[in-house]
Amino acid sequence: MSKAKVKFAGKKILSNIILLSVRLREPGRQKFICSLCGYHGVFLDNAFNDHKVCHSICPKCLSFERHRLQKLVFGELEKEYPFSSMSILHVAPEYFFQAELKKKFKKYESVDLTMEDVDYHADLCNLPMKNNSYDFLVASHVLEHIKDDEKALQEIHRVLTPGGIAILPVPVTVEKTVEYPEVNWNEWGHVRAPGPDYFERYRRIFSNCKLYSSNDFPKEHQIYIYEDRTTWPNKKMPYLTPMDGVKHVDYVPVCLKSPS
Repeated sequence: MSKAKVKFAGKKILSNIILLSVRLREPGRQKFICSLCGYHGVFLDNAFNDHKVCHSICPKCLSFERHRLQKLVFGELEKEYPFSSMSILHVAPEYFFQAELKKKFKKYESVDLTMEDVDYHADLCNLPMKNNSYDFLVASHVLEHIKDDEKALQEIHRVLTPGGIAILPVPVTVEKTVEYPEVNWNEWGHVRAPGPDYFERYRRIFSNCKLYSSNDFPKEHQIYIYEDRTTWPNKKMPYLTPMDGVKHVDYVPVCLKSPS
């Protein structure tokens, strides 16, 4: 996505937050606890493209559902892996995690195609790093923007050390993965809509892929996606297929490279 589109998207999100902040004062709104900043109270709805996601944004740190779920998954992984002696590559780094990952890991580096203040400017399909360079790699909501995602997954696998871990969440918005005929900028430049079956692509490359989900953690952190998907497809999102229900599970796949 171009810097102009990113800047526009940021302004649009901020505008939505301001417009919806009145919801904080509505009586009877359910309250939650943010796993990132500890805020306790009502979360904001997020509106985009005439579509609304309820209980989405923490009004204190502005985290979304995926950020809160990933924070909880990092907490589980930290119990198992010695972060302080490991290296990590952060792809398209989200500011929610940058400071924490820099503090927890022995070596932190970041990469993106266009972002400023990263260590490398590179395409995920053609990384400049040597083989077996990092113990961890995080790429959150990145692969749905990359047409040749198999090449990107191969590159991720290549730069990981034997036994290395890749955390590769994507937005699961349909029952079965849909490949788009063209980029949809109304979906922030997505080239596909992943379904739960999308994670089978990870299992073809990595020795193991463990799925954490919204169901694995306390509901008080609000890590579900509350949106009506029965109205899809529509004019702005013509490739999405409808899903039943208004409460949907989010996922964080943790992929393991074989130790040998």
